[in-house]
Amino acid sequence: MSETFPTRISLAEALQIVRTAAGARRLEAERVATSRADGRVLAADVVAPVALPAFDNSAMDGFALRHADLAAQDGTTLRLAGEQFAGRDLGLQLAAGECARITTGAPLPRGADTVLIKENAVIAGDRVTVPAGLARGAHVRLRAEDVEVGDVVLCTGQVLTPARIGLAASLGIDRLPVAARPTVAVFTSGDELVEPGLPLEAGQVYNSNREQLMAQLRALGLEPVAWPTLPDDPARIEAMLADAVASFDVVLTCGGVSAGEKDHLPRWLQAHGRILFWKVRMRPGMPVLFGEAGKAMVLGLPGNPVSVLATFTMLGRELLDTLQGRSEPRPRWRARLASSWRKRHERLELLRGQLVQGGDAALQVHPNPADGSHRLRAAAGSDALIVLEEGARDYAAGDLVEVVTL
Repeated sequence: MSETFPTRISLAEALQIVRTAAGARRLEAERVATSRADGRVLAADVVAPVALPAFDNSAMDGFALRHADLAAQDGTTLRLAGEQFAGRDLGLQLAAGECARITTGAPLPRGADTVLIKENAVIAGDRVTVPAGLARGAHVRLRAEDVEVGDVVLCTGQVLTPARIGLAASLGIDRLPVAARPTVAVFTSGDELVEPGLPLEAGQVYNSNREQLMAQLRALGLEPVAWPTLPDDPARIEAMLADAVASFDVVLTCGGVSAGEKDHLPRWLQAHGRILFWKVRMRPGMPVLFGEAGKAMVLGLPGNPVSVLATFTMLGRELLDTLQGRSEPRPRWRARLASSWRKRHERLELLRGQLVQGGDAALQVHPNPADGSHRLRAAAGSDALIVLEEGARDYAAGDLVEVVTL
């Protein structure tokens, strides 16, 4: 096949191509109930319709009072004139020398500007003695000290975390504008694949990639659709993928993307769509394929299970995040290698490892010596990918490296 597309590019170049292509296909917005919006990406700014707090209120259980009534040096005794609990504002008005019993969150009586906590009060009948030294404004939450009406409190592209959901609810917002979730079709390929639970014949392997990739997608809050395994037959591949790219936003495949006689996907994508890049200078996962066909973005992952894990983590997440307009990058960490490592090749390496906290509270990462792209057990015991930059070199224990959590 003639090459009219970038090939053997760096991971940074591949990520930029993914961002540009997916950014041009940003998904439409929809409105969902705030109670069901966790993990979604905001499609528009959220402007506060009310203030937070909406009124001056008490931060503690105790007694609301006028600070001007307090003596500078000695304790002051005030008359208990009423009570205000959280809920309906009773409209209490404090006169000179008066205080009111109050509970946390209750509106401050008129004239009051300070709260004495219950534990520090001396109560005798309707008299409350306030010790000296209470600061003006103590234990009072002022109206709008957190949010003023008209403030932009949440921004387009932010992910709706539990705290952000809580903020929206505290403002009385019951529906939020979010990016539609991308629809994703998942294919694995190869005549050697057998579904778990069925007997194996000689030369066959269980189809682990489908379940692994489906789990990765569900962990992102998506509802992927698993399609039947693609056979090593170009005509049947064409028929199955034609249906998928006409119906889904993203088509993910595993296997069939290298240069072997049974690797039909690059030729199919070039014939029925457009290849945006093929092959990235990274290990594992070099033959990864990316392009577009029909209404879908197509990401072809290699067939080895650890390659699927690594390439989806580095490229698949970026594709799905960009389609949804996510503006917040996923966290990248820096950690010190817990042991030395010899990198013998030029490609960028995505080494599996386990993050731990060292005795000095610094983050450390233990590289897993089982670094083959078929070593799924090693990957299962890891929680991070260690990013070793391009170029052969020896890494010493204690060297600082970038890690991406799995």
